[in-house]
Amino acid sequence: MNKLVLASALLAGGTLGLQNVSYAHGGQYRGPGDTVPPGGGGGGGGGAGPAAGPAGPSTPGPGGPTAPGPAAPGPGGAPGAAPVTTGGGGSTGPDLTVWSFWWEFNKEPYLNLKAHVHEAGKQTGSDGFFLGQGEKSNARDNLRPTPEQIRNKVVPALLTALENETNNDIVTGCLIAIAKIGDAESESGESEFEGHISKWLSDSNQEISETAAVSLGILANPKSIETLRSLVFDTSAGRKLVGQGQVPYRTRAFAAYGLGLIGAGTSSEEDRHNIVEILHQAIVSDDSRTRDIRVSCIIAMGLVPLETITSEAPEDLKKGEVAPPQGSRTAQLDYMLDFFEDKQQNYLVRAHCPTAMARLIQGLPAELHGEYKAKIADALLQRLSKSSKEQREVQQSSVLALGLIGSNDGKDKLDKQIRKALSEVPKNVSDQQARYFSMIAMAKIGFSPGNEASDVGIKEASSYLTGQLAKGKKLARPWAGLSCGVLGRGLAEGSTGDGRIEELQAAVRDVLAGEKDNSKIGAYAISSGIMEDVEATETLLEKFNRVRDDEARGYVAIALGLMNARAAIEDIQKVVKESKYRPDLLKQAAISLGLLGDKALVPGLIDMLGEAKSLATQAAVSTALGFIGDQRSIDPLVAMLSDGDVTPRARGFAAVALGIVADKELLPWNSKIALDLNYRSSTETLTNQSSGTGILDIL
Repeated sequence: MNKLVLASALLAGGTLGLQNVSYAHGGQYRGPGDTVPPGGGGGGGGGAGPAAGPAGPSTPGPGGPTAPGPAAPGPGGAPGAAPVTTGGGGSTGPDLTVWSFWWEFNKEPYLNLKAHVHEAGKQTGSDGFFLGQGEKSNARDNLRPTPEQIRNKVVPALLTALENETNNDIVTGCLIAIAKIGDAESESGESEFEGHISKWLSDSNQEISETAAVSLGILANPKSIETLRSLVFDTSAGRKLVGQGQVPYRTRAFAAYGLGLIGAGTSSEEDRHNIVEILHQAIVSDDSRTRDIRVSCIIAMGLVPLETITSEAPEDLKKGEVAPPQGSRTAQLDYMLDFFEDKQQNYLVRAHCPTAMARLIQGLPAELHGEYKAKIADALLQRLSKSSKEQREVQQSSVLALGLIGSNDGKDKLDKQIRKALSEVPKNVSDQQARYFSMIAMAKIGFSPGNEASDVGIKEASSYLTGQLAKGKKLARPWAGLSCGVLGRGLAEGSTGDGRIEELQAAVRDVLAGEKDNSKIGAYAISSGIMEDVEATETLLEKFNRVRDDEARGYVAIALGLMNARAAIEDIQKVVKESKYRPDLLKQAAISLGLLGDKALVPGLIDMLGEAKSLATQAAVSTALGFIGDQRSIDPLVAMLSDGDVTPRARGFAAVALGIVADKELLPWNSKIALDLNYRSSTETLTNQSSGTGILDIL
């Protein structure tokens, strides 16, 4: 089940009509629209791969922007779903440059929803309010599902469904769910669930087969490395596992992502070396007609930083060659930089190297960090010069990566150069998306400390962003507003720049108060929310009760939840009760109440689930219960999964929700891949709205 939304299928009078779209993979669409470049399939020269299997359920927002439909999109949708028209006059889909696309891919550490719910709602100003990256304070986890509930109720229900069901929706939902739960502790290291997952690799339905492959990665048991290796390399063993004459390229790409997920979580350096070697060899040997395998391997390698920092270069290394990346972290970086500089490589594959390098450079010893930061920055800055002829996707990725490696150091020459280059992107780079990304990058640099603590970089970033907010081009202002929030939140988490935070809050608050464009209100609301600007509460409440656009109201609701505006609970509760036929708004409002620690929320949603007749409402309520993660949702979801009188699609949603409730991690598994990624350089197996069958389209 994928993340494609159903809001556009809601017809006048509250009836539900389904558009001709495909749904897949035990998940829900995260956004953005069809980002696969012309030619489809992510193919470098054509070759579309096997079609995804039968349709599975779609989930209403707030997963991500929607495609244009007969009705206005809900909270997850791109504002107005404005189509992009080409020179020939044809519509190519939603405008991918809108701010909400970035937010939907990067929101998880800001929401950190499960930590809020498990702690029964953090009070404004309490320790841990700004904790992100899956962290939480020491509050009592009184709503967290217990291990006994998970092992004695959830796991048996999922395994029973897998044993007895063949429906695509139910099977894929259950596969992802048990992988999220993870194996029980075992002295032998043997996997409790690997056998249950692996047997579905041979299913004749391509969607189920590839879901099984990535589920092994989500399970994150190193015992699965060899299985995934055989799939990536299309070996005879891999072909036997899938029961075909060759391993489909989609399954190979999903297996590569799975290896990256295992490598990101394993404590074994030997396993990490093994995984990096597999990914490297897969890149070198790939002769498929699609970009999917190389893109998945580049992204996956960036998730597996080796702890071995340096190593001797192989004796047989020829002049001009770089050492294979499996030798050490510096070898990984050298290889990635060499690949990025190689114009013979496809530019859409190269476009994923900057983020991978920015991830791998973290944690290097100071001297080596400075050396590689200079090398990487030089390569990225060249792509942003006025004379550069580089492809726009590579420029976009270069901008994002500079935001990850630069800092606010006021004395370091390189950091000054990076900040200057980002501030000049609007005049040096013609690509609109790169210009918008430069504001996000500047925000991240503004709260990143360098070698010397300094207010210089903070001031530069703050002044640049507030200037863009006040005087920038109209379409850029929502990005500037959102970026102000990113900077303010980062400064708060680092306990620095208090005066700057207040300036950022005031700048966004003033713009929010006077904004009447629904497509922009959400950006300013989210910005105020992630900065916890309590002085904006009254304005947000006024917007929430006055605005009638579901998308804008949904984002305002989330903002109120983020700032713990408990005065909003009653108004948001009312919206939840009245939104039976507005599933996008219903789920955003429910998530807001979850952030606010509304203890009456889950029982109310359970009652609503029992009364729901439409698929849209069932989907919205069940997945909201999953997102919130309250232990009280387990029994009704188990009952729904086990009820043969309920539609298979609704039962599939129940499986998805159970997987979210019982997840071993606080943040979604694919947020490791999504954060700071250039989603504009995509393949079908990475993200694709039209089919919903990418790795980022799965919950």
